[in-house]
Amino acid sequence: MEKENVLILGAAGRDFHVFNTVFRGNERFNVIAFTATQIPYIDDKKYPGELAGELYPEGIPIVPESEAVELIKKHNIKQVVFAYSDVPYKYLMNKGSEMMAAGANFIMYGPNDTMVKSTKPLISICATRTGCGKSQTTRKILDILKAAGKKVVAIRHPMPYGDLVKQRVQRFASYEDMAEHKCTIEEREEYEPYTSRGFVVYAGVDYEAILREAEKEAEIILWDGGNNDFSFYKADLEICVVDPLRAGDEFNYYPGEISFRRADVLVINKMDSATTQQIETLKKNIAQANPSARVIHANSKLTIKQGEHTLSGKRVLAVEDGPTTTHGGVKTGAATVFAERHMAELIDPRKFAVGEMKATFVKYPEIGKLLPAMGYSDQQIADLQETINAVPCDIVVSGTPIDISKLITINKPLVVIGYDLEEHEDSLKLKDLLAEFLQ
Repeated sequence: MEKENVLILGAAGRDFHVFNTVFRGNERFNVIAFTATQIPYIDDKKYPGELAGELYPEGIPIVPESEAVELIKKHNIKQVVFAYSDVPYKYLMNKGSEMMAAGANFIMYGPNDTMVKSTKPLISICATRTGCGKSQTTRKILDILKAAGKKVVAIRHPMPYGDLVKQRVQRFASYEDMAEHKCTIEEREEYEPYTSRGFVVYAGVDYEAILREAEKEAEIILWDGGNNDFSFYKADLEICVVDPLRAGDEFNYYPGEISFRRADVLVINKMDSATTQQIETLKKNIAQANPSARVIHANSKLTIKQGEHTLSGKRVLAVEDGPTTTHGGVKTGAATVFAERHMAELIDPRKFAVGEMKATFVKYPEIGKLLPAMGYSDQQIADLQETINAVPCDIVVSGTPIDISKLITINKPLVVIGYDLEEHEDSLKLKDLLAEFLQ
């Protein structure tokens, strides 16, 4: 039988996982290339032969997504696989129409073909959009299970932007581990909240191999999803975090709706920042799509982790988590909300941005009076530092989950904001749900 040529559209995450679970070692198919989008600096590489398997000893090229149609025609590609996350349905179907107009089939692989089964009990935490509060929910669950005497290990959705062979299986238990693996700011934002609290978090490229390593030291595994992707693992308890500030997105973004419909538990976060109408819209959508889900009501509680806290009347630069405010589309973050609640004057950083930070604002013009903490490369980190120091403000308020002062030198006072899941008093509690799970 003649092999089918395949092209996988991705962003250095689910695309590699789909290849590993569906195509690696499968002689029915010939994967011509991966494409790259959303994340900078990952095109013009290869998915290496050491990871691709014996059918691809030379590896598989990673090319810009703009070359997809040309590749379809050149290689008579039969199947184009869409494998990245947090995209509106219009974008998804426009992309599908573009690929089908070139002659290919347009395919998305679902849970049954891509979820790996663990030998240990596994809880997945996903979300309907980037920035809903997955990681703070995961941290809350970690604390509850630790208090119950369980050895728990987290596995984080992939962010492999460097040497993919070295990143096949990554284990983070300390700040030094992040330096050793040359983590980007985005990676540090996800790992540091675990290691600083004494927990181990795994990540990397080959998620079956990662799972098998984590199982060696865990009684329970937690999957901390990225963007709004659904879990790479078959979960015994599926939790999905929803954001009332973006009520309606649970029906309009791929693949967040999948987790929204599958969830055993839905956590409505940020309720203290949402309007009554937004919350009611979300509750109505839950009743329509997943009426059997158990629902937790919660706030994203903001606290000062470091620095001066007198912000009233001060000129403030709000530095926010990068992915949440770029392709997540969030107009405000923890720093912005905290500064506004404390009557500070937000300074717009756009006219002071330099280099790659300036390019970020061009690419994401909807970003408001905040600065995304972009740091995918040394140059981006340098441009982030220069931009922060050029903004004429009294105080820098950071809403990223890390202490950015460990990576850059800031010439102004710094306030670091933390955020934790705070369940409503009259709400169902994670502690009670997890007690049932442990039984």
